[in-house]
Amino acid sequence: MFVGSRQFPARRGGMDMYGRRTAIWVWPFMLLVLLACNKKETMLPPERTSDAPRQTMVAPVEESASGTVSRRSITLGFSQLGSESDWRNANSESVKEAAAEAGIELLFENAEQSQEKQFEAIRSFVAKKVDVIAIAPVIETGWEPILREVKQAGIPVIMVDREMKISDPSLYVTFIGSDFYEEGRKAGKFLRDFMLDEPGPIRIAELKGTEGSSPTIERAKGFRDIIRERDDFEIILSEHANFTVEGGRRVMEKFLEERGSEIRVLFAHNDDMALGAVEAIKAYGLRPGEDIIIISVDGSRKALEKLAAGEFNFVVECNPLIGPQIMQAVQEIMEGRSLPKRIVSSETVFTQATAAQELPNRRY
Repeated sequence: MFVGSRQFPARRGGMDMYGRRTAIWVWPFMLLVLLACNKKETMLPPERTSDAPRQTMVAPVEESASGTVSRRSITLGFSQLGSESDWRNANSESVKEAAAEAGIELLFENAEQSQEKQFEAIRSFVAKKVDVIAIAPVIETGWEPILREVKQAGIPVIMVDREMKISDPSLYVTFIGSDFYEEGRKAGKFLRDFMLDEPGPIRIAELKGTEGSSPTIERAKGFRDIIRERDDFEIILSEHANFTVEGGRRVMEKFLEERGSEIRVLFAHNDDMALGAVEAIKAYGLRPGEDIIIISVDGSRKALEKLAAGEFNFVVECNPLIGPQIMQAVQEIMEGRSLPKRIVSSETVFTQATAAQELPNRRY
């Protein structure tokens, strides 16, 4: 066979010697190509395609291998029972300041002594899907139905300052506040020791707080459990004055009109009522702190001033500045940590001898 001037040998069986050589080196090359393609496919992440978008999942709270924690934003709904006293106002300010410092968004509602308004606020928090709800309850009872609604919504609850009387402990995470029963006992112990050498009968007037509230119930109980140790201690007058200065003044005026010459001791469940009572006692012509021994609970600046001046005799501290404890509890709940059912504030007592030293430290 001829092409131009060059002669090529004839084919045998359909393939010449050049075809056989080509087949010998082409097949290894094709095998290498196939192996390389297969290896490239196995290196791709599973379930990924060239046009699939990349996604980054961020958990609300994650702990890294180094132990550091990253927090997402937190919203706290806080139902405050009112603004009836200097103590309560200091408590509200502590909550607001601590929330701002912790970077927690705070939805704050003041119920002005109305449980119904607290129910409305709590339902609004649920509707807004807050992360945690904190409640300072105006009274002890009637909370289980609303707390079940909150639990159904999956929102944890913190009791603040005052406790609720409920049968199902799963309806709240923790209580943060004071031991009101122990406060009453401290008041009773002071009176027992202070009057050790004074013969009886020793007649006592009592100004109680809001009816049905836990501090009213527990302080009264703690006080009575101590003074019953002495048979000639007698509570002759006891009435609710709602934790206010005006209430204390009004009720004390009534007590003095009824049995003014018999009253030797006044136990007021908070400073504001005691301050109002001092005005009534002076107007009646008696000397507070001398003619009538005055025992109070809270530890406000005004009360310590009266204590230093000799017009109060003893003050049991009830610390309102629990905002930082509340915010710490909120953060730990959001991080999935467990908390004790009761977190009790550290508190002390003040006498006429220690009041002046403490006054510069009072923030409320």
